[in-house]
Amino acid sequence: MNLPNSGELQEVIKQCLSKDKKAQQRLFELSYSLSMNVCRRYAKNLEEAKSLVNEGMLKVFQHLHTYNPELCFGGWVRRIMVNTAIDHFRKIKAYEQRFQDLEGADYSQGYLPTVLDDISAEELLILVQQLPPAYRVVFSLFAVEEYTHKEIAEKLGISEGTSKSNYAKARAKLQKALTASKILNTN
Repeated sequence: MNLPNSGELQEVIKQCLSKDKKAQQRLFELSYSLSMNVCRRYAKNLEEAKSLVNEGMLKVFQHLHTYNPELCFGGWVRRIMVNTAIDHFRKIKAYEQRFQDLEGADYSQGYLPTVLDDISAEELLILVQQLPPAYRVVFSLFAVEEYTHKEIAEKLGISEGTSKSNYAKARAKLQKALTASKILNTN
């Protein structure tokens, strides 16, 4: 479906720029079919496509002030949806790469190659939640959110060395907890 630059559409966009909630709902409805068609091509299932549409529409609203009314609005929305899907899959790829890196890691210090297969995400989350707050925050920012130690130091107002130290201590505590849970091979 194409989204023609009609007078109605331009009026809805103008109202959206004034933060009119009904106009925002109308713009979402007008853009939904186009957005869903684009996102379904990139998503593995309908739920993921809906998530991508929602994320993309948030970007549409956040950047609506940059839209040039002389250009095709449908093309502008399509580009945002494609970029949203690409960004989503870059995140997934980075996440999957992290686990591939674990598969190639040196397990001579007692790690089982299938350690992540032997623990559920919820069990791992519980272990992370048991870390002291300073360790938990640094661990989450570094290992999950992929911040650098320099970025973490700036965000938390600590030194880069403290960030590295807290991360190392968090990993050690998690390893100890995993060993205690008999998830790691301690032989």
